[in-house]
Amino acid sequence: MDTTKPKDASGRPIPVSKKQASWGRHSRQRIGKLEASARCRCGFFFGRRAHSHTSLAAREICHHTTAPVPVSCFFLIRMVNGGKQLRLWCSAFACALLALAVAEADGLFVDITYLESAVAKGAVCLDGSAPAYHLAPGFGSGVNSWLVHFEGGGWCNNVTTCQQRMHTRLGSSKEMAKQVAFSGILSDAPGYNQDFHNWNKVRVRYCDGSSFTGDKEEVDPRTNIHYRGARIWQAVLEDLLAKGMNRAENALISGCSAGGLTSILHCDRFHQLLPVGARVKCLSDAGFFINVKDIAGENHAAAFFNDVVTTHGSARNLPSSCTSKLPAGMCFFPQNEVKQIQTPLFILNSAYDSWQVRNILIPGGSDPRWRNCKHDISQCSAKQLETLQGFRDHFLQALEEQGNSSTRGLFINSCFVHCQTEIQEIWFAPSSPALGDKKIAKAVGDWFYDRSPFQKVDCPYPCDSTCPILKNS
Repeated sequence: MDTTKPKDASGRPIPVSKKQASWGRHSRQRIGKLEASARCRCGFFFGRRAHSHTSLAAREICHHTTAPVPVSCFFLIRMVNGGKQLRLWCSAFACALLALAVAEADGLFVDITYLESAVAKGAVCLDGSAPAYHLAPGFGSGVNSWLVHFEGGGWCNNVTTCQQRMHTRLGSSKEMAKQVAFSGILSDAPGYNQDFHNWNKVRVRYCDGSSFTGDKEEVDPRTNIHYRGARIWQAVLEDLLAKGMNRAENALISGCSAGGLTSILHCDRFHQLLPVGARVKCLSDAGFFINVKDIAGENHAAAFFNDVVTTHGSARNLPSSCTSKLPAGMCFFPQNEVKQIQTPLFILNSAYDSWQVRNILIPGGSDPRWRNCKHDISQCSAKQLETLQGFRDHFLQALEEQGNSSTRGLFINSCFVHCQTEIQEIWFAPSSPALGDKKIAKAVGDWFYDRSPFQKVDCPYPCDSTCPILKNS
């Protein structure tokens, strides 16, 4: 394989600028490792047809191994082909290479920080390695403002799935990249992230598989799996407080997917750690997972979350306002949590969340006639669209049950996507999704700074012309 020049769908080399061409051997080696890892995991997991709780965990690992890649790849290839929309079925290598070109040219790369001091407290990843995060210091007017963003990456719900994660970046800091690109809500470019660009921005790496809720003291010597997500959360926050977050004037906890769930489950706890008088709020991106039966009528998601809570010993670290009324596994569903949260919360989600459609509504092993539809909503038949509209109805009903708090923000669009804050093209760019006259970045910023409230729900698919046209997003 020629690893020096990315090619388009027809095999022709894609022109790159001199700046993009100067990555050097190190960058290409790094991409080679990413490609090999992504191909191995995704090719294996997505080829599996078994309808099992294990496949749900495996598919989420795969999604977050490659999640930003199809988006960046699509937009770059569309640009160099004069705007022509292409249906992409590209290799992990080609897309990752193009994504790196964009990040290298315009992005901010931030070094990893290993929290070695946390190991003595038992705050460790699944494999016993130290937790980690990436910190970009604030500057100018943002020196006393903090954005703490938690990664996504699904969950592991038993010994088997947790062992699978142990040897990946989702279970071991030894497998994590030494640098990551900050974009979207983490960008330092004022033109692309006006309200948060100069804040102290933290990306907390996810290596526990429980949305930072697990805490079991015992470690089985046969597996050496550590279930310590809650301790990681506490250790990271204590370290950030010591580095200046204890003087924060503004603070926002955010996250994508399983990280979005983290920001909901830990929202009030985060607020309690910050100085009295600070403006503290929470943002959940694609973290509002709903309790809905799959197309076969099975409670797939409920059974899976119950297994997660049992495996990790999460019950005592979930909000007691929920666990005092419901089984702990049900408290992983935000629809059973949000109305008790006291801290202002912004919920950013698609009513047709692509991950939930593919893994909760139509999980692995479902009727093969759903294969095209679940990966590309434009390929759904009229009958299948009725089912997806029913999913949207359940989603909106779950939201409505949370009440109409004046401090809550809502941006519920109809795009077939999952996670919208981390990808620059979706967070804020000329072609970004919008509701009314506001793009996501503007809506979140206005809500955070109390410039204006924002609570909008999109019309049903396919009415929203601002949605990006993506495959496997």
